[in-house]
Amino acid sequence: MISRKVLSEIIIECLKKSNGRSTLLEVSKYVWDNYENELRESGKIFYTWQYDLRWAANELRKLGIMKNSADKIYWVLVNKKD
Repeated sequence: MISRKVLSEIIIECLKKSNGRSTLLEVSKYVWDNYENELRESGKIFYTWQYDLRWAANELRKLGIMKNSADKIYWVLVNKKD
């Protein structure tokens, strides 16, 4: 089941697979391509997942896992290893 916490983990997964950096569009496409069925089975989050994805990214920034991007185009991991 997809939740905001799971979306945070998926964002990290996506960014690691893209060398630590992706656009919102690329992350959204990754989520849909890889987790469509889980999203469809997740109740109301199916209707809000793109909002929740951005919320999760903001939480990752607050935790220092993602960089605060000045240009707001790219989502970037602070440490892309592991």
